[in-house]
Amino acid sequence: MKITSQWVDGRCFVATNESGQSVVMDGVSAEEGKRGASPMELLLMGVAGCSSIDVVDIAKKQRQQVSDCITTVTGTRADAVPRVFTEIHIHFKVVGRDLAEEVIAKAVQLSADKYCSASIMLGKAAKISHTFEVVQAG
Repeated sequence: MKITSQWVDGRCFVATNESGQSVVMDGVSAEEGKRGASPMELLLMGVAGCSSIDVVDIAKKQRQQVSDCITTVTGTRADAVPRVFTEIHIHFKVVGRDLAEEVIAKAVQLSADKYCSASIMLGKAAKISHTFEVVQAG
C-alpha cells in the first residue's frame, strides 16, 4: 500500500493512492476556507469505513436483510501536543428488514475484536467503544 501526498498551498494537500483515487486534506478551519477533511478527521473516516464494511458483510453472511448502515465515529483528543485521540466511540445504526439484534451485536463485536484493522490499530493508543441500534424498515 502506498499513498502520495502533494502540497497544494497553505495547509492543503491532495493525497492519492496507487489506483489514482484522491482526497483533499486541509488543516485550516471552516472560517479560513477549509477545502477538505483534516488528517485526523480522515483517520476517523477510515475507522467508520473499515468497521462499517465489516458489520454489513458479517450481517449479510448471516442472511440479514440490511438496507443501510449509518456509522458515527466521535473522537476525543488530548489537550497537549501531540493531540492524539484518547477516546474513540463508534455507533452503528443498522437498518433493514427482519434484523436479529443478536446477529448485529455479534457483527459489531467481531469487527471490534477481530476484523477492523483501523480501529484495532488505533485501539493501541486510544480507548475504543462501540454501540449499535437496529432499525426495522417496513
